[in-house]
Amino acid sequence: MDARKVRCREITDADIEAVADLLTRGFVGRAPDYWRRGLRRQAERDIPADCPRYGYLLEAGGEPVGVLLLLYAQRGGSDAAGLRCNVSSWYVEPQFRNYATMLTSLAQKNKAVTYINISPAVNTWPIIEAQGFRRYCQGMFVALPLLSRAEPGMRVERVTAATRDIADLPDSEAELLRSHAAYGCLSLACRVGGEAMPFILVPKRIKHGRYPTPAMQLVYCRDVADLVRCAGALGRTLIRRGAAMLIVDANGPVAGLRGVYLASRGCKYFKGPNPPRLADLTETELVLYGP
Repeated sequence: MDARKVRCREITDADIEAVADLLTRGFVGRAPDYWRRGLRRQAERDIPADCPRYGYLLEAGGEPVGVLLLLYAQRGGSDAAGLRCNVSSWYVEPQFRNYATMLTSLAQKNKAVTYINISPAVNTWPIIEAQGFRRYCQGMFVALPLLSRAEPGMRVERVTAATRDIADLPDSEAELLRSHAAYGCLSLACRVGGEAMPFILVPKRIKHGRYPTPAMQLVYCRDVADLVRCAGALGRTLIRRGAAMLIVDANGPVAGLRGVYLASRGCKYFKGPNPPRLADLTETELVLYGP
């Protein structure tokens, strides 16, 4: 194939079916509807100005042969320094892999943006490290929150996409809970006295033995200390939903929680000026493509 006939451009609405087909071929076990649903969510969400809505497409002779999905979000302020981009699903047809760097170089060209990769395959770790990515999450902690003591008087309130009055929470956090409930996440507010602490969780299954075990994964809280404080109340809420375990991004055992730390499981990387914090996976592939 003549290199002059290979080009990289932004994905548009008209490319959705072709992108879903490409990703279905590239990710065995993912049905086309999985990709269509996630792409539809990308189409409907608000994104920062001048950012690509979906990501980039690699074309050869006018035919799509590669794709890289990008999920942009604003983190504090309104300038480029607050931009975060989840570098998500990547696939290039085998005969065009030599041109794959066209996708990655274009996708990571803005030095003011902080890029994150939250689901890198183990075999890609050396590749993304060579691209300048650094690991910010070393593993995951699988907690049993039901074993934690519940603080007296604490109650847990579920927030849905239709919930309007969420007392004691800033408007930005209330909207975060509502928007992620619309994605299929479990949005909760733990209340004690006049204080409210927000949590967003997503259903997961832990592969252990022959049968997967239902669990939940932490998507968002203000601080892991809040999770430790509310663990008992959250555990009682989760067990009623059939999930005893809670997966938390961590760099070691979490003091105050009962469970086990799994090193090198769920590792996450970043590249850019603002290292991400643990306990914030909002507006990433985990929620847009996950539930």
